[in-house]
Amino acid sequence: MSAPLPPVAEILETLHVVSLPMSVRFRGVDHREAALFEGPEGWAEFSPFLEYGPAEAATWLAAAIDFAFEPQPLPHRDRIGVNATVPAVAAEQVPEILARYGACRTVKVKVAEVGQTLEEDVARVAAVRERLGPAGRVRVDANAGWNVDEAERALHALAEFDLEYAEQPCATLEELAEVRARMRDWDIPIAADESVRKATDPLAVARAGAADIVIVKAQPLGGVRRALDIVEQTGLPAVVSSALDTSVGLGQGARLAAALPTLDYDCGLGTASLFTGDVASDPLVPANGEIPVTRVAPDPELLARHAASAERRAWWESRIRACHALLDT
Repeated sequence: MSAPLPPVAEILETLHVVSLPMSVRFRGVDHREAALFEGPEGWAEFSPFLEYGPAEAATWLAAAIDFAFEPQPLPHRDRIGVNATVPAVAAEQVPEILARYGACRTVKVKVAEVGQTLEEDVARVAAVRERLGPAGRVRVDANAGWNVDEAERALHALAEFDLEYAEQPCATLEELAEVRARMRDWDIPIAADESVRKATDPLAVARAGAADIVIVKAQPLGGVRRALDIVEQTGLPAVVSSALDTSVGLGQGARLAAALPTLDYDCGLGTASLFTGDVASDPLVPANGEIPVTRVAPDPELLARHAASAERRAWWESRIRACHALLDT
């Protein structure tokens, strides 16, 4: 961040820590914790996943501070097309989950879940394709769960469902580049997520020829401006996705998507539909496959209803202090 860092006391003064219930278990949790605070520009969210240490989480705090305290880049659009997200559930649960999203034309399906089989992935993707029909768009996300041979075998098995792209099939750049080369004749583009947001050099994926598309997220990349710069430097088309944010964080993601000069893909910003409670009285859930580009202010009653315990609030305060100290150096 180029602007002066606000004192940590100023951040903690407006801090609210919430725990939102989820409709299905996702990333191993059934409640999502997040810290929210207000600055001169409005409310922002700090919600790195619980297992992230201060060094990684500090980038998320930089993003929240930037969104709360600094004017944001001007938007090019006022609505963002979004995809539905289907966690690694049984195929028979797919209709129930998709019903929460309404008329989305694009669905991202989680695959390669630990303890599950390729047959379960195929059944889940088949159920999504059946629900969407031939005109819908289906993308899969393996979260780096396969090696190269597993990825090739899985994507061949899933190719009959006309995949829009495969997100992060493998962990390393070398593996992604190899999978991309093997899948070129199958016309399945490769998208990079973890290889961008968790990399010390988020541009390396483009230099290595390891992806056709980059997935960018405002919080993990340090804010809207830094994410825009990364997309510009990669020269690749981008999909803006959420980090399982509350509606406050989704507002920041929508602002990033709106600021991109071009936006060729629906974005992963419809994840408020995975919650059974939110902090906003008018949450950013998809309507006709879109969400508006708007800042979200939490509802005081909902902040109180979903407030985390005093112990969890103290944990988040300590986390913010640690991350702020790193940013201050």
